[in-house]
Parts: sequence; structure tokens; C-alpha cells
Amino acid sequence: QVRLVESGGGLVQAGGSLRLSCAASGRTFSIYTMGWFRQAPGKEREFVASISWSGGSIYSADSVKGRFTISRDNTKNTVYLQMNSLKTEATAVYYCAARPNWAGATMNPADFGSWGQGTQVTVSS
Repeated sequence: QVRLVESGGGLVQAGGSLRLSCAASGRTFSIYTMGWFRQAPGKEREFVASISWSGGSIYSADSVKGRFTISRDNTKNTVYLQMNSLKTEATAVYYCAARPNWAGATMNPADFGSWGQGTQVTVSS
């Protein structure tokens, strides 16, 4: 398995931006599809975005399209989530997750086998 550590969360005003990072160690990072999920209090964990090992396949939730961008740097074993025009409903714990690239794309968190500990994002009005 790959070990994942998120960073970059914090408090930001609505309309602001944050960039989350997820550093991977352990197994070869480049063989994994990486995803970002979030979980707000009292709600289920939901898909935000995913990116294939090459960066050639990217999927985003409709709620974040045009505002959030996922990217990765395989030389740094890191995946990023750039979040712009943040809304208060984006307040949640954000998790990165990994899935073997050969297994294909999915938005189901149950299909990701490795998870980070999460980073809190709070968007104030």
C-alpha cells in the first residue's frame, strides 16, 4: 500500500482559494489513480475529483467543475487540489485516496484502498 499525507487545509473566506497537497510514500506513486474526497459533518464522504497515473484522465464532481482543479507531479509523488471561488458548503475534511491505475476510474470511495488522515477546510461567509 501507499502512505498518504494531506496538507494545505485551513480557514478561508468565501470566494477565496486554497491548494491542498497529498504526499505519497511507499509503493510506486505513478501506478496509482489518485482521488480527492470530502466529508462534511453529518454527511457521507463524497467524491471531489480524480486523476489517472498519467494525468490523462480527470474526473470532477459537477459541484466543483470550473472551480477546483486536480493535478499531480509524479516526480514529487504528490497530488494537488487547487480550490478557487470557495463556497461555504465546501467546508469539510478533505481526504486523498489511491487506487491502482489498472483498476480503472471510479467515484466510489469504497473502491479506493489507501487513504490519508484528512485535512480540514473551513470556508467562512
